[in-house]
Amino acid sequence: MKKLFNLKSVVLNVILLCTLHFTQYSASAQPISSDELINNAKLFDGKSVVYIGEVVGDIMIRGEYAWINLLDGKNAIGIWIGKDLVKDIAYTGSYKFKGDLVEASGVFHRACLQHGGDLDLHAQSLTKRIAGRPTQEIPNVRKGNIVILLLGVLVLIWILTLLKHR
Repeated sequence: MKKLFNLKSVVLNVILLCTLHFTQYSASAQPISSDELINNAKLFDGKSVVYIGEVVGDIMIRGEYAWINLLDGKNAIGIWIGKDLVKDIAYTGSYKFKGDLVEASGVFHRACLQHGGDLDLHAQSLTKRIAGRPTQEIPNVRKGNIVILLLGVLVLIWILTLLKHR
């Protein structure tokens, strides 16, 4: 009888641990793509979401808040966030820089009344996942060669036109 009781106890503990393990992961929010937010805006309106993207453009300070744009590779979403949360952003994406990759958590608005009906995310937290960096432009040698070739053809046509008119 004692072995049966121990077996029941072990089985119940295993079930309890598995339940706790899976609830922990299902309770945490999964990142959502810009396509999902845009295409299902009504579904996510007013709900807490997690969005991950590269900070692109300028950080626009507006009093105690700031606007940033996060690009997930397809679309950029405007993020309204407390200006103290953007202090850790070192790089914003442009032609010369790869922006910091950040995770923003907050409430999604498909038509925010506070911001003129724009689609945005009011973030309560911002976590840097990957630091940005300067990028180096690599000149396209093929394009340069084509330009030189076309310039040569243009000069040849100009010379032939001058000779024809003499």
